[in-house]
Amino acid sequence: MRTSNITANRRHFLIGSGAMLVALSLSGPAQAKGLTDILAQASDSALDKLAVPGAFYDDEDIRIKLPLIGDLGGLDSLTERVSGLFGRSKKVDLLGSLTRTINDAAGVAAGEAKPIFRESINELSITDAPGIISKKDGATRYLEESSGTTLEGKLRPLVDTSMTELGAYEQLDRLGEKSSLIAQTGLSSDRLGQSVTEQALKGIFSYIATEEANFRDNPLDKVDGILGGIFG
Repeated sequence: MRTSNITANRRHFLIGSGAMLVALSLSGPAQAKGLTDILAQASDSALDKLAVPGAFYDDEDIRIKLPLIGDLGGLDSLTERVSGLFGRSKKVDLLGSLTRTINDAAGVAAGEAKPIFRESINELSITDAPGIISKKDGATRYLEESSGTTLEGKLRPLVDTSMTELGAYEQLDRLGEKSSLIAQTGLSSDRLGQSVTEQALKGIFSYIATEEANFRDNPLDKVDGILGGIFG
């Protein structure tokens, strides 16, 4: 019994002091499996958090903005441009409502995106596991570089569906009827959908990176489920 306790305590100590990184470097297959398992859990956790109503809008770091397509002074968003022209007018209120809606739509899409992220993660061919292991968000960045374009293409239909169902495209059409500025920017439904997809994906990767780093810092409660085969 004493030997068993010593072994268990040693196992916990090693994990807590960074043995996860050492263990993942033992063999190629073990590295790849450990990294993809970490990434899968980080992805699921990030998407769950972003699917909570208001998650995108409430986080200013990832809040999705209405894009400026044309050259209207270099401002960051269409809302800023219109605010400067009209102050607190009805047009600005409509833009604010649309901004809320596109953020809500991004959250709905994120909640439905687990399968496409899992598919991309399962298809990863990890060729530089030591390099990935050395960075707390290494697996996330590898996924972004390897599969970012593919994920963007698969996320776009989810965004389009949620934007349609929540009325974002209809709101854009109403804005276009009320202001020539919308036409001047060239902000069509297609361009808005693409911009929301790109911004949403950037936010998702940001959250996955945070979840990956948290997992690496606090692996103890997840060892049996993910890395038991490495540490067992």
